[in-house]
Amino acid sequence: MSGSALYETFARAPLAFDRGEGTWLVTDKGERYLDFAGGIAVNSLGHSHPHLVAALTEQAAKLWHVSNLYEIPEQRRLGERLADATFADKVFFTNSGAEALECAIKTARRYHFVKGHPERFRIITFEGAFHGRTLATIAAGGQYKYLEGFGPKVEGFDQVAFDDIDAAEKAITPETAAILIEPVQGEGGIRPVPTQSLKRLRQLCDKHGLLLIFDEVQCGIGRTGKLFAHEWTGVTPDLMAIAKGIGGGFPMGACLATDEAATGMTAGVHGTTFGGNPLAMAVGNAVLDVVLADGFLEDVQRKALLLKQGLAAVADEFPDVVEGIRGTGLMLGLKCAMPNTKVNMALHDQHLLAVPAGDNVIRLLPPLTVTDEEIGEALKRIRGGAKGLTDAIAAEAAK
Repeated sequence: MSGSALYETFARAPLAFDRGEGTWLVTDKGERYLDFAGGIAVNSLGHSHPHLVAALTEQAAKLWHVSNLYEIPEQRRLGERLADATFADKVFFTNSGAEALECAIKTARRYHFVKGHPERFRIITFEGAFHGRTLATIAAGGQYKYLEGFGPKVEGFDQVAFDDIDAAEKAITPETAAILIEPVQGEGGIRPVPTQSLKRLRQLCDKHGLLLIFDEVQCGIGRTGKLFAHEWTGVTPDLMAIAKGIGGGFPMGACLATDEAATGMTAGVHGTTFGGNPLAMAVGNAVLDVVLADGFLEDVQRKALLLKQGLAAVADEFPDVVEGIRGTGLMLGLKCAMPNTKVNMALHDQHLLAVPAGDNVIRLLPPLTVTDEEIGEALKRIRGGAKGLTDAIAAEAAK
């Protein structure tokens, strides 16, 4: 879309989709693509899920927006459902993951302020993290490619190497307020944080009076086979940012907190105009209806094993293309042996959509509703793409 009135900030594929059906997208030319990108882990229940469509259209016919000047019953209901299903006591709804992270950062700083320690505002983060595109969240992520050209980096973030808990401990000072981490890095290349590392971070936070913040924007809402990824570890945070999957394609996010962590968030200190609006809340409740249904998450775990085993066979067969498989649940990555952009293009040629990530990885993020047959079809297409690349390598070597 270069030359249009849009900002040229996206390197878009030359594809335009007209409609979606479950795990499939159909272009304006009628071509069908198997969608294992999921809008970057957003379309948790696929495209045009009938329960979500019904919830949205029913609400749209009644009320769209009133602002948080008034009671929003479905907001109260969704907040209570999230609290009942998690460690949290309080929920603040936002429009995006970046806003959920901003809320978590502000909540952590405000906590120490009202406790009489305004000097405690710094937050320890980890290399490879992606926490959003606002000025604060790009500072938290710390990646130069996102910081360059936007002026001085927002103060208050101290970054250490991925999974270097010793370095995190050494980074703690009297000014430290919290530690922020993704239990599974998404943009960073599908890198799960070991359980023992998260346990040590919890211990450090308890020892030093810090808040532990989890960013589950990408790995939450059933993506790993539990409602939230940290549930696999037995470690609970004080604050958590979520988004993406909770809206099933509708823009929404939330910051979850314990009563203690939210101590400083009193009337007037934070707000949002659109966050928690009736449309978003109707869809969010509909998503939970499906994801929290009996047996749903267990079936995600079963399908994840089926996909991971199939991908491992592809890696064994085509080591010149795929070095290995990483990730958990339906949040899997192909660690590529050649540039991931080249592998992604080969998958596009097979009409399979995936998402490049850091560390030369291709992300596979199918809807949680993907069928066994669609997993089989995806594996067939991934194998086809890998074979085409391997054949091209062999042909080049034979010259």
